[in-house]
Amino acid sequence: MDLGEVKAYVHAHIPITACLEADFTEYSGDALVVEAPLEANINHRHSAFGGSMSAIGILSGWGLLFIKLRELGMENTLVIQSSSFEFGKPAVASFQAVAKIPSPEKFERFVKMLKRKGRARLGVESEIFCEGEKVGVHRGEYVALLLDQS
Repeated sequence: MDLGEVKAYVHAHIPITACLEADFTEYSGDALVVEAPLEANINHRHSAFGGSMSAIGILSGWGLLFIKLRELGMENTLVIQSSSFEFGKPAVASFQAVAKIPSPEKFERFVKMLKRKGRARLGVESEIFCEGEKVGVHRGEYVALLLDQS
């Protein structure tokens, strides 16, 4: 799936992502990188606003599952059910969230459950980096609901 198309879809359907200037920069099949510039996400301390870092973390996990399920031809509704963010250090420049599939086995179970029950959930972790250094970790539980394909 073309990352430019993903970005256009996300900015059109989740407007805050355009305000955050979120950009989908790399996808490997098992990982997705979402980048955001400091200028659009700055706080009063001249570092990235914590809410922006958390939102980019959520978006990276959501985007990874969105792309993978689209690749499988599974029309679905995907939402975040729970979210936590661990702040390590301030991000003082552009920052990136790197979301990774937890394991091929967990993802396969997730897909099988989605096909069988029409609903499944999966935990995805995203690490947040700034200038090559890890500055935070997002943990999200995402729920997919299979849409009627009849």
